Amino acid sequence: MRCTICGAGMVSITTDLPFKLSENRIVILKQLPVLQCQACREYLIEDAVMARIDALLARTDGTAELEVLQYAA
Repeated sequence: MRCTICGAGMVSITTDLPFKLSENRIVILKQLPVLQCQACREYLIEDAVMARIDALLARTDGTAELEVLQYAA
């Protein structure tokens, strides 16, 4: 796969990413699988992974300001 920004190759990595759910709520997903550009570091989340992310975020604690979750494929 090629990067849509610069055209360089994409590689599969795992990384930690924050998701801001509201003005006062942030969820950090650890060891999230993404495709990352080797040149410009742009990243892409595949559809199957995004579906799992949506499910994880739907089950978060609505009262917590910060939550850290482990992504499990």
